[in-house]
Amino acid sequence: MSRAPRIPNLGGAKAFVLHRPHATVTAIARQLAAIGLDAVACWPELPPEALAADFVFFDVDLGFDQQFPWLPGQAPMPTVALIGSEAPGRIEWALSQNADAQLLKPVGNAGVYSALLIARQSFEARRRLTGEISALQSRVAERQTIVRAVAALSAQGFDDGRAYEQLRSLAMSWQISIEEAARRVVAMTAEENDDRSHRA
Repeated sequence: MSRAPRIPNLGGAKAFVLHRPHATVTAIARQLAAIGLDAVACWPELPPEALAADFVFFDVDLGFDQQFPWLPGQAPMPTVALIGSEAPGRIEWALSQNADAQLLKPVGNAGVYSALLIARQSFEARRRLTGEISALQSRVAERQTIVRAVAALSAQGFDDGRAYEQLRSLAMSWQISIEEAARRVVAMTAEENDDRSHRA
């Protein structure tokens, strides 16, 4: 059984609250100050310095894509959606932002701390998953390149097994990885095909 993740210390972090002047902003700022975070209220859009924020709270009811200095759903920090209206269009927009946590309005005297912790953990999990997907996509692309290189060597009269062994030998003689050797073989084959097409 794995241990529960340790609760992080949030003191000294900075949170931007993207919401029109309202009692909601006051309630959030009060809770953030009690936790030890610096709160910056802004409206109608996030300033460029928000890119260095540790957290961003944003209003779902009046929110729109152009408020953010990043593409929808690609915030570089944990975000918390402030939801008052449950209109389907507003919920759909909130989902498109990939918020890491939510806080229902009106905001009272509690809820911000748990929203921060959930947002941070959700954000880190999503970032890890994105990295793993990127690494897997890279590995798949590398394997496809190896297959193309083996096919190119097979076209020279080798069976697949011998072609793969030749690719490994080339990698060893060039003192590079088999993936890099495959890229070179594919590139050389493409150049040879271009030369043939120009001569034809």
